[in-house]
Amino acid sequence: MNPSTRRGLQAVWVLAIWVMAGLGLTTAQAQTSGLTYPIVDTNQKTFYDSAGSAISEPSPGDPYYGQDAQFSGLQPSYTISQDGLTVHDTNTGLTWMKKADLNGDGKIDVNDKKTADEALRYPATLNASHYGGYDDWRLPSIKELYSLMDYTGHNAQTAAESKPYINTSYFDFAYGDENAGERYIDSQWATTTRYVSTTMNGDETMFGVNFADGRIKGYPVYDPMGWGLDKLFYVRCVRGNPNYGKNDFVDNGDGTITDRATGLMWQQDDSGTGKNWQQALAYVAELNASKYLGYSDWRLPNVKELHSILDYTRSPDTTHSAAIDPLFHATPITDEGGNTNYAFYWSGTTHLDGPTAAHACYVCFGEALGWMEQPPGSGHYVLLDVHGAGAQRSDPKSGDPADYPYGHGPQGDVIRIYNYVRAVRDAGPSHTTAVAYCWNRY
Repeated sequence: MNPSTRRGLQAVWVLAIWVMAGLGLTTAQAQTSGLTYPIVDTNQKTFYDSAGSAISEPSPGDPYYGQDAQFSGLQPSYTISQDGLTVHDTNTGLTWMKKADLNGDGKIDVNDKKTADEALRYPATLNASHYGGYDDWRLPSIKELYSLMDYTGHNAQTAAESKPYINTSYFDFAYGDENAGERYIDSQWATTTRYVSTTMNGDETMFGVNFADGRIKGYPVYDPMGWGLDKLFYVRCVRGNPNYGKNDFVDNGDGTITDRATGLMWQQDDSGTGKNWQQALAYVAELNASKYLGYSDWRLPNVKELHSILDYTRSPDTTHSAAIDPLFHATPITDEGGNTNYAFYWSGTTHLDGPTAAHACYVCFGEALGWMEQPPGSGHYVLLDVHGAGAQRSDPKSGDPADYPYGHGPQGDVIRIYNYVRAVRDAGPSHTTAVAYCWNRY
């Protein structure tokens, strides 16, 4: 190639970079062009060890290398409308209600909450009034709503000591209404996603996002006691990008699965055995050292990436499978009740829950089991699917599961610590790599 042609091509690439800058696009944002289900980063920037202490950034080969903060994905980016009524997510193409004060009394409390059925009907009210200038509002799916989760949040002993798991510079938020007898962590937000099985003692269940404690759980749709006191939820409606949350999996025939909707490539097999969090990070490092399936850029997925491959149409009880597309291989386990089930899978995301950062987030591809004392005070514990396959909770990063014979928390969440791993990588070369390649070639 002659020098003038080379200079011309170089100029084109420089211009492309200038265009990116002029449009306000980050490299990651430019990469998502054409993706229908881009995964917004967790926003976690701090590094932690298993004891929960903040540490300096690990280098390759160091313990704890490869955790969430090591990778800067698609950074959150929001724009508030001029009328202050809506927030547009420039990454996902979704537009959200900014407000949560649904009754307009100037405060967000229990009076703004709705039952699951009322939440389903609420978008019709917005559409009739052309709220924000639109008439296509809907209640979000669990995958749409979870896109807003921000893991700089912190769940402490009181609301005053805590930080919400959502960016309150853009979205109105409230903790549970303690004046009405709620716990401060009762900030569960409604979705359209119903569990295909049941939780607890046969309860019809809806998955909701809790922006107070950084979890997804299945919640009873109707009052299980029959007292007419159905559970109440905050509501935030959405519009735009009807394909968000819909996967487009391709079996590459080489032990990998690509999701063309998210731009992520997944390990088709899982780790096959449980590992604590540090071991999970080391497992991925070993995959890279051996150039597993020809790649050396695998990572432990952050929790939002991991959540993206959940299949909410499946469950061990209804499809006799993990809650994941059957293209993936999910190793069966024997659960705490001696039954065949499927594992929890580690993410690289630390969960700031309690006084330290000693927990990390996992996603339940099997049942989200818990030990419930029945009847209360009897000392008799029953193992139940308390939160549903598709829940997102957290485990201690290290320790002995035997120290938690009846789990932990109000629903006795089983504590496994040794969870499974499914590694991920970006499906294509980064924009930066592409630029460098073309620059050097020509």
